[in-house]
Amino acid sequence: MKILLAALLFAGAAQAAEIKVLSGNGARAAIAELAGQFERASGHTVRVVFAVNPEVKRRIDGGEAFDVAVLNPPVLDALIKEGRVVRETRSVIGRAGIGAAVREGAPRPDISTVAAFKRTLLSMNAVAYPGEGASGQYFVSVVQRLGIADEMKPKMRPMPAEYNVEVVASGEADMVVVVASRIAGVPGVQFLGTIPKELQTWIGFAGGAGTNARDPKAARDLLRFMTAPAAAAVLRKAGVEPFVE
Repeated sequence: MKILLAALLFAGAAQAAEIKVLSGNGARAAIAELAGQFERASGHTVRVVFAVNPEVKRRIDGGEAFDVAVLNPPVLDALIKEGRVVRETRSVIGRAGIGAAVREGAPRPDISTVAAFKRTLLSMNAVAYPGEGASGQYFVSVVQRLGIADEMKPKMRPMPAEYNVEVVASGEADMVVVVASRIAGVPGVQFLGTIPKELQTWIGFAGGAGTNARDPKAARDLLRFMTAPAAAAVLRKAGVEPFVE
């Protein structure tokens, strides 16, 4: 199937291009895997740089060159409005809910109901979450909704995007709450599942080609690859619910 997809996408392709992707961290495992598959299928080289969505936008606004951006839809849409991403290339990849994880081998706490999740949070000594980004901001709002902001204040550990799940594996935090797809593929942690539906939200992922992409066709081919039906299995394995029209 991958060979057939490659033939359909890249028949008659020009010489190999180098594609630079600036991506948010939320779908990190999925984007990294799809980029690797695209390289093997197309012969192009893909270099992915991950950061939190606000940082990616700051870098693009600051003039950093890129060929494809993968971001939360509101951030991508802002770049489209600014003329930095080509509107016609906007491609919805999928979405993921908010999840939680603890260190591998640690007792598995209950987060299945609102009451259980609240008790579990209060039982922890340190709870990590992204200091920037949509899922971190949302988690802070959930703590406030649960009415435990004061009790949780000394336990909250805002972390940089590249290290917010990893701190659980290293023992620097007891639990992490973050978009579930960010947990996928991180060694040393066990995924507890998504938070209760009464508290849940969805974080979306969408891509677009840069207005000044060095090889517009290669950039569009990558976006088509990431949103093709054959990509769905990779997305699901990494905790992303694929977008279906």
